[in-house]
Amino acid sequence: MSGIAPTLDILARLIAFDTTSRNSNLALIEWVEAFLAARGIASHRVVNADGSKANLYAFIGPRSAGGVVLSGHTDVVPVDDQPWSSDPWTLTERDGKLYGRGTADMKSFLAVSLAHVDAALAAPLKAPLILAFSYDEEIGCLGAPSMIAELAALDARPSAVIVGEPTSMKVVSAHKGVRSFIVEVTGREAHSSLPDTGVSAIMEAMKLMQLVLDMGAEARAASSHAHFSPPGPTMTIGRVEGGTAANILARRCMFVWDLRAPDAAEADAIEARFRQAAAQLDAEIKARAPEGGVTITRRSSTPGLSFAPDSAAESLARALTGDNETRAVAYAAEAGLFQRAGIPAIICGPGSIEQAHQPDEWIERTQLEQGAAFMRRLIERLSA
Repeated sequence: MSGIAPTLDILARLIAFDTTSRNSNLALIEWVEAFLAARGIASHRVVNADGSKANLYAFIGPRSAGGVVLSGHTDVVPVDDQPWSSDPWTLTERDGKLYGRGTADMKSFLAVSLAHVDAALAAPLKAPLILAFSYDEEIGCLGAPSMIAELAALDARPSAVIVGEPTSMKVVSAHKGVRSFIVEVTGREAHSSLPDTGVSAIMEAMKLMQLVLDMGAEARAASSHAHFSPPGPTMTIGRVEGGTAANILARRCMFVWDLRAPDAAEADAIEARFRQAAAQLDAEIKARAPEGGVTITRRSSTPGLSFAPDSAAESLARALTGDNETRAVAYAAEAGLFQRAGIPAIICGPGSIEQAHQPDEWIERTQLEQGAAFMRRLIERLSA
């Protein structure tokens, strides 16, 4: 097969696996393991606590230090209630665009990487190409840390990581960190005509939700970081649940909010302010209803990727792409986790984030061609 035909075949197979984060990714992982094993490549799983999901990494070429990691996540976001024009789990081509859940984010990068395994095996690699596929990235980069810890502890420590999130094959040097929190407020039920005899968890939770809104407005007015858009921290509330009837003071209210910031110190200050307000509200509720209160559970915490213009990853990506612009993105990725573990990382992959998470998610066929050219240049460089 020539051109990008092998990539398309592999991409079709990967899209067919429904790896929505709520599901297991093991069927896809088993397929990748078999694909590699058929070529004599051993792979290593790093499983989650109950064995229902797994990361996978594999060395192609010499098992030595100085290799380059191709990092991508296997999970995708849900298609529930989205008006798709075609089956989201079947790769469909129309007018030069390839449709399917995960085409942009980010199974195309996995497919391009796997499609060049044979070329890497045939090349005289002086340093290894390392595949690193993770789970649960879409719900807070929850899977990758255990795999990254293993890679960082190896004697054959990698020198650079390319995280293949969709960047239209442009180099992205930094991303925001993200933290998300589950806030549960417990009150006391009572008839709504007698509000002083109970505590409405919803009305109390609204005070904390308003604080999130206020802090977000303040951050927009006061903070600015070059290359990021939006330029400062952002805060959003993604879910709210609570109450049983219009005439009952709610005993429980839960909401989830997330905080995305370019700078960890800013995020620390915002989180501390929220926790202080929550502690004060907890005391006020307990004074009226001792069984009530406020609890906060940190759902996720993914560090940002900081600018490192002289890093091995940055130099490599710029040499392979010829791209010398400086970019940063507002979304979080696994690159910051690699950087925190001491392995330089960069983001560069096929597709556009603007098509990700949408109904009729798509990637341009030409993006796969650019990804293939990038892989050929990487293999040549590792063989030099």
